[in-house]
Amino acid sequence: MKQVKIQIPSLVENIRVVESFIDNSKDTFHIDDDIYGNIMVAVTEAVNNAIRHGNKFDKDKNVFLSLFVEPDRVKFEIEDEGTGFDYTNLSDPTAPENLENPGGRGIFLIRHLADEVEFQKDGRHVQLTFMLPTPSSEAEQTSAINGAASAH
Repeated sequence: MKQVKIQIPSLVENIRVVESFIDNSKDTFHIDDDIYGNIMVAVTEAVNNAIRHGNKFDKDKNVFLSLFVEPDRVKFEIEDEGTGFDYTNLSDPTAPENLENPGGRGIFLIRHLADEVEFQKDGRHVQLTFMLPTPSSEAEQTSAINGAASAH
């Protein structure tokens, strides 16, 4: 397993550092374009939450971002130095009474973009897993598409 770790002070402008980290990781580890967008949005949202809600914009507190690359998946771990939160009791942003609220969609979005989301340490640590397309599944999809095309 390959891994890369960075640590950033809790400043919103450091989201750019995270974006560069993801871009470099995409190139270094050949992360597929199909999941790149999901990774970019979910990971930057998780880091943004860590800066805003976890560390409360305290530049003396850091956000720790780790990437673990395995043959079939990539995992990003984001950890802050805050007090945590109750991730089991969040409002549903799609409920009619919440539709006009300006916030409350970040974790909902993360859960829909990542294949697996796991919170630890009272919510101060989140692990986002993105499954990588396997060469055999890509070949099967191509075969199925070609078969369907020739059947017409």
